[in-house]
Amino acid sequence: MDGQTPEQMDDYEPFGRPLFDDPSVRALSRVGVIDVGSNSVRLVIFDGAARSPAYFYNEKIMCALGAGLGETGHLNPEGRERALASMKRFARVARAAEVKDLSIAATAAVRDASDGPDFRAEVERETGLKIWVVDGREEARLSAQGVLLGWPGSYGLVCDIGGSSMELAEIEGGRVGRRETSPLGPLKLKDVKGGKKGRKAWIDENLKRMESALGKQRNRLFLVGGSWRAFARIDMERRDYPLHVLHEYRMTSKDVRATAAFLKYADLEDLRARCGISAARMALVPLASEVLVRLVSRFKPYDIAISSYGIREGLLYEQMPERLRDRDPLIEACRFAEQKDARLPGFGKRLHRFLAPIFPRARLEQTRLIRAACLLHDVSWRAHPDYRAEVCFDNATRANLGGLTHAERVFLGLALLHRYKNSRDGTRINDLVPMLSEKEIKRAEVLGRAMRFGAMLWAEKDMAGAELTWQPKKKVLGLKLTKEAATLFGEVVEARFQSLAQALDATTQVKIKK
Repeated sequence: MDGQTPEQMDDYEPFGRPLFDDPSVRALSRVGVIDVGSNSVRLVIFDGAARSPAYFYNEKIMCALGAGLGETGHLNPEGRERALASMKRFARVARAAEVKDLSIAATAAVRDASDGPDFRAEVERETGLKIWVVDGREEARLSAQGVLLGWPGSYGLVCDIGGSSMELAEIEGGRVGRRETSPLGPLKLKDVKGGKKGRKAWIDENLKRMESALGKQRNRLFLVGGSWRAFARIDMERRDYPLHVLHEYRMTSKDVRATAAFLKYADLEDLRARCGISAARMALVPLASEVLVRLVSRFKPYDIAISSYGIREGLLYEQMPERLRDRDPLIEACRFAEQKDARLPGFGKRLHRFLAPIFPRARLEQTRLIRAACLLHDVSWRAHPDYRAEVCFDNATRANLGGLTHAERVFLGLALLHRYKNSRDGTRINDLVPMLSEKEIKRAEVLGRAMRFGAMLWAEKDMAGAELTWQPKKKVLGLKLTKEAATLFGEVVEARFQSLAQALDATTQVKIKK
């Protein structure tokens, strides 16, 4: 790497050169997946940065294909009719959206039903779409890969619940290990004899078998599937949790037990309305909660994380080259957003290099958030000036960004809010700020003010004429400018420099280089 420019050297850091323009990655820019589940049929079309894809289109029909399957052995006739109608619609939508690659995967209901092959033939005859029937272990693998799309290098146990089955898969070091399947979906539980006592015995029997195959699992438990997401949304309601983003929402085993008990005595219709859960989904949540309580009791995870990514994202991950899988989804998504929406794409990297001296001891997890903020600092410039700060905050806290905890979302949102305004008084972020420590709040404010100041120097090519220095022991914030760059240091720029110094509780020192 000798003889390279700082800009070129920067491509060798852990974040690497962006890959969204690579030909092999562009091929994943408009990929569609139809997931024919036991409870729902869904079409998802992915677009944008493949490593952290946006949902270009997302539509779900609650068909309940697996309802009554345990008793009849056949697909639910009404559900089959609705599923076929939805497949016809989805085929047309995918063509209109110019989807380059459309994958169709069916899970437990279609693979277990005696008329599953007939249904597949009917779909192909009516729509031209060929359904791939995924067996239980393969379903577990794909769901686990979906989790890896959002959490590269994660380790723990992935639990994917559908209408008619529940799968477990272990992940470690970015790879999927042992996996098992079971008939523990809530639609199957409905058919178990003996009431709650009979269901408990049946659940425990299946979990004991799965634990015997997988061994002890005391790491993080990742929950995948609509019933788990609905349960988590109810847990949020019970706890009055301020950030209604399901992906990366955390619970403990104690939370699971408390919410399961809360469900027993709650008015389910009122709760459904407050939580925005469909009636069809809500009908399954109490049964799913019985499984979850027994699951956490047996496996005793140290914490529990909700994953919005599952089998559909796993099918996308399946198509990714290894070098893309290894990328940080947050940084790839932020680079894509900058390229697409910023006024001066590429400035975020220079801005990060300029303000890095303020954070000399930042750990890697902090550095990636600082880098992400710099990449996103200008993507909301089209918003009305009066609302720009809150638009930035909403983008960070609610956008489809992988690889972010809820606290990290709030940190990023707070930093971007301060990119556009010094005060957060009267903004919605005040309800979320307590998710951060005082030290993190201070760091986010300093970062925001540093970006607010640095953004005023974009007329200086590569910012080579301006250098920021920081002496933390002496509390001196320095700025060195060439004579040419000094002309940029006008009244507004100086005011923003002083604002940054105030956030650091520092004095300032400005030098003009000869």
